[in-house]
Amino acid sequence: MSIEDPVYLQRVRWRCRRGLLELDIVLGRFIDQHYPSLNEAQRLAFDELLDLPDTEFWDLITGNKEPIHPQQRAVLECLQEV
Repeated sequence: MSIEDPVYLQRVRWRCRRGLLELDIVLGRFIDQHYPSLNEAQRLAFDELLDLPDTEFWDLITGNKEPIHPQQRAVLECLQEV
């Protein structure tokens, strides 16, 4: 599947639905503003971030915690811009 595929983008949006309202807002804006311009490695890093529990993910976005994988840093910087 490619980024141009509307079904692919819908699946990514569905994975971004979280229990934490702040994450829902940030991730929704991120998908609209930055996701289409990510390269494949950054998309994989974003998928890894989506596997994290909400509180851990939020701590990474807010800078309260440092990412374990360096590839995640670029994605988190985009998330922090939103």
